[in-house]
Amino acid sequence: MDGQNSGVALVTGASRGLGAAISTALAKAGFAVAINYLRAAEAAAQLHADIVAAGGRAELFRADVTDEAAVDDLYDRVLDAFGAVDVLVFNATGPQPDNPVEKLRWQDMLTQLEFFVKSPFLLTRRAIPDMKRRGHGRIVHVGSDVVGHGPAEASAYVAAKAAQLGLARSWAREFGPYGITVNTVAPGWIPTDRHEGVPPEVRDAYAATVPLGHFGVPADVGAAVAFLASAEAGFITGQTLAVNGGTTFG
Repeated sequence: MDGQNSGVALVTGASRGLGAAISTALAKAGFAVAINYLRAAEAAAQLHADIVAAGGRAELFRADVTDEAAVDDLYDRVLDAFGAVDVLVFNATGPQPDNPVEKLRWQDMLTQLEFFVKSPFLLTRRAIPDMKRRGHGRIVHVGSDVVGHGPAEASAYVAAKAAQLGLARSWAREFGPYGITVNTVAPGWIPTDRHEGVPPEVRDAYAATVPLGHFGVPADVGAAVAFLASAEAGFITGQTLAVNGGTTFG
């Protein structure tokens, strides 16, 4: 690995897709990576092997990051393995079904909030005392540009992502005096393995709306997260970096 950074990055939902690209980029930048996963053990093991083969350092940590006891155990295990956590990256997600309001249940709203509010809250609550004591830390939320677009029949997902953005902005002000930055990377639709069943005409229609004229790739998101985790981003906090080819502004 050729990076100049040091420290430990804990990435939730890291085994596949954007999480794997983020973990790879952080390892390349010089961070030791705690790869969190829940079900995709084979993919997580392959990611770990790839990072190590490239000269990086990583360890695997299976845990449900929406469960309070599991988060406490996860954080303790990461500390045992690495000694500290310098960077938190919140990428864990679940199914994102589209439903009109008439078919939504309150539990559908809560399920989205579990991933995008509860999980970041639980991990930040554990990490922040040590970050404050050391006067340094990086927190990066993987959000979504749906907060700017407001797509129909996705209100549970959009509401949870908007709440996550609110967390990031409030925490940026709260933690800034301690040298801790909090930012959001907001991807547009970047195809991963979870989109394998999407018809080509749907993909083509979306790509036609992107000012740059094509889809992004997971590595684009990885590069954005790695930058915000780096020393060079030390004076950037409370910001949202859209990685979507220009489909939203601001």
